Amino acid sequence: MADRSKGFMRDEFVTYAYILLYIALSSGQIFFNKWVLSSKEINFPYPLGLTLLHMIFSSVLCFLLTKVLKIVKVEEGMTLEIYVTSVIPIGAMFAMTLWLGNTAYLYISVAFAQMLKAIMPVAVFILGVAAGLEMMSCRMLLIMSIISFGVLVASYGELNINWIGVVYQMGGVVGEALRLIFMELLVKRKGIKLNPISLMYYVSPCSAICLFVPWIFLEKSKMDGNGPWNFHFVVLTLNSLCTFALNLSVFLVISHTSALTIRVAGVVKDWVVVLVSALLFADTKLTIINLFGYAIAIAGVAAYNNHKLKKEASKVTTETSGDGESIPLVSQTNTNSER
Repeated sequence: MADRSKGFMRDEFVTYAYILLYIALSSGQIFFNKWVLSSKEINFPYPLGLTLLHMIFSSVLCFLLTKVLKIVKVEEGMTLEIYVTSVIPIGAMFAMTLWLGNTAYLYISVAFAQMLKAIMPVAVFILGVAAGLEMMSCRMLLIMSIISFGVLVASYGELNINWIGVVYQMGGVVGEALRLIFMELLVKRKGIKLNPISLMYYVSPCSAICLFVPWIFLEKSKMDGNGPWNFHFVVLTLNSLCTFALNLSVFLVISHTSALTIRVAGVVKDWVVVLVSALLFADTKLTIINLFGYAIAIAGVAAYNNHKLKKEASKVTTETSGDGESIPLVSQTNTNSER
């Protein structure tokens, strides 16, 4: 009995450790990106270049882990047709999300960017309805209205609003919503189930190519114009490594807990980012209206998560076979690794 109790306590401790690791890495990565892009010491105001570096680093590391060291096995079932019709769109939308989201940090505060991201479920739902993956209902309309109202109130309370930054952030939100829709289509219609490492193994090279083309035209000339490239190798390598570690922490949390846990942890992380950024960055000025609007939006996001989890639970129940063996389902969790 004592051994069993100790084992339970050890498992519980490990679970909480993974959750705290995810919150710390997710929040820290946002602050790290903001600092790299805006710091005069680093002098690297190139969101496209930074995101491209992340994807190249992730591609190389995934290849080493799966093909050289063989620590992680790449999931089977990928075909050329699936890669072209599903993985490439996912990679392109992932690149768009990270590029536009990181660019927004040059114009708006981390806290305000996080508040605008709360509109994500609305974008996912609207695109899901258009793709035939979601059904319109009065309950969902109410939830979407609450989230939208909260984001509007939070935006109204922003003291130093920059509409260029808002446009970039909203573009990132649309890109992330499209990525999630393509992910759901990949699972539902193609029947492919990938763990995060396998997903990054396939997606990262595609995202790197999608980022390389606009980088050539939009940022390379600026970097060349500033003289010889002066990379802070240690800082940028650590930044890329933290991005990869964040993806790994998501895998660990999901494998040791549930979709509900990662969603609750995500809400906690959002509040941590908003509040801590007010202490770290001079461009963050929170107001009562800001926080009130964000609280309304988060309440709507919580209601949305609860609705989705109940829907997934009902699917598991209805898709259980007569002999008691359940058909495995894959639920996609919104885990933006860099924003």
